[in-house]
Amino acid sequence: MFVGREEELNILNKVLKSAKNQNILIYGRRRVGKTELISEVIKDKNAIYFEASEDIAANDIERLSLLIGEYYKLPLSFKDIREALVFLFEKGIQEDLVFVIDEYPYLRNTIIGLDSIIQNVIDEYRHKSKLKLILCGSFVDVMKNILEYENPLYGRFETIVDLKQMDYYDASKFYINYSPEDKIALYSVFGGIPFYNSLIDEEQSVEENIINLLLSSSSVLFKEAENYLKLEVAKIASANAVFDVVATGSSKFSDILNRSHLPSSAALSDVLSKLNSMEIIKKEAPINDLNNRKKTKYYIDDNLTLFYYSFIYRYRSQLAVMDKRAFYKRYVEKELYTSYIPRVFESICKQFLIRKNKRDDLFTLIGKYYYDDPKTKTNGEFDVVTEDEKGYVFYECKYIDKKIDDKMIENEIKQVVNTGLNCYKYGFFSKSGYALKTVSDNLILYTLEDLFKPL
Repeated sequence: MFVGREEELNILNKVLKSAKNQNILIYGRRRVGKTELISEVIKDKNAIYFEASEDIAANDIERLSLLIGEYYKLPLSFKDIREALVFLFEKGIQEDLVFVIDEYPYLRNTIIGLDSIIQNVIDEYRHKSKLKLILCGSFVDVMKNILEYENPLYGRFETIVDLKQMDYYDASKFYINYSPEDKIALYSVFGGIPFYNSLIDEEQSVEENIINLLLSSSSVLFKEAENYLKLEVAKIASANAVFDVVATGSSKFSDILNRSHLPSSAALSDVLSKLNSMEIIKKEAPINDLNNRKKTKYYIDDNLTLFYYSFIYRYRSQLAVMDKRAFYKRYVEKELYTSYIPRVFESICKQFLIRKNKRDDLFTLIGKYYYDDPKTKTNGEFDVVTEDEKGYVFYECKYIDKKIDDKMIENEIKQVVNTGLNCYKYGFFSKSGYALKTVSDNLILYTLEDLFKPL
């Protein structure tokens, strides 16, 4: 079952209906659903899909010749990739045709000058063929290099799809029969990678899915986080050290450097830069001081990775000798619901506001807000604040087993006012609902149910 990706499907379907040559670049991290997206969009079209492999060039050309030959029912044997491309672009003069090269970086590694070869063929046929060429790859750095000015393929792609993880709302379509609370728990653990979510068994509880998919050594996801890192990160020990301390709450560069014991700030910068390019670590500055590097913080931006380093990596010795259910009860359950999920809940609320903003155009910036409290002589951050032409709107995300009452709202607003942040409205997200005597016009109130209603 194909789930979500409506925006990407609309974009690609529109491009593939064009009556002229269109070249498309699709990239994104491993398991994010690139191949599934391509399969969905070409299923009703005349298309040839070729997946490159880590092989010598001659073998790839032989397999490509066989593939194209089977499609056209012809005995074909191309001497090189250029000959194959010219054949397809020629076919595209008379017919609608889509040609996909998946895992393009593999082919690029084995065929010297492949970017230049493709560029030359595209330029030759740009105005006479209507072939739709799609290049797709999981090595994000390699695919982004194609977009650089110095690359021969620069400017040759009319459509570029940087496929991100699904947000909480689309991810929940994989497990629609759970309660809103359970949906939030599942997203907090498994995140927005379609492959991970496709493994969730709706016949089982949240606890059982975590135990069977993440704590069982026989599960495909048991060491998924580490295995993914090993594919792209040369210094895996340094990456592990960074994840270990960031998962426990360290977010400032100086704190990460001190606690990770990396040899230098340059070494840490290299690791953070690589993890950021892989979209596993994100860096974020407060919206009221976006260019201040000292206030920039780093967070794990992949929930499965966050869960792995919060619980499994840290307690791996215990997990190796304990019953997995006993391990869950002792090391996971309490912190999961009292600390871990409330932390992710803030990002879910932010995603909800962004979804709503795309429809209603409510604000221009959203993020953390840095403050200095002159009364207490302290500083800190508010996690979710939006800014528009009227000013700021503050949001508090309460993932607690207690209804928000008038006193709680009064205290939150007082704290904001004391810092000097001038807001014209105050928003609240509540896991347990509200117990309010009155609701003023400057309040915005959301429940868990609101998060999963279609906008």
